[in-house]
Amino acid sequence: MAYNEQLSERIREELAQVPLVEERYRFGGVCYMVDSKMCVGVVKDEMMCRIGPEMYEMALEKSGCREMVFNGRPMKGYVFVGVEGYRRRADFQYWIGLCLRYNPEAKQSVKKNKKWAEVSA
Repeated sequence: MAYNEQLSERIREELAQVPLVEERYRFGGVCYMVDSKMCVGVVKDEMMCRIGPEMYEMALEKSGCREMVFNGRPMKGYVFVGVEGYRRRADFQYWIGLCLRYNPEAKQSVKKNKKWAEVSA
């Protein structure tokens, strides 16, 4: 198991009534996109939360929360939350709520157009 499927199911259930949710497999885990923007995910046993730069420092003070580091640099606005940070339902809903509140402000990633060469017969 590359990621915690029970945690993924909890997130899926929590997002069931949210419009425009898409589930994608990335980073060796699963990512939930809301309105085509990365919102929340699961990597191993941790929640990956996109909470925005405004909430970043405050979030890091919470139990179980740590920086999300990519290529040796912290990604401001993204955090990982360990089991101790989301075990209780209220804590779990807190993190999902932060992710959903930031989502309308989040920028959509730029899609790269792949050019396909036409092959003539």
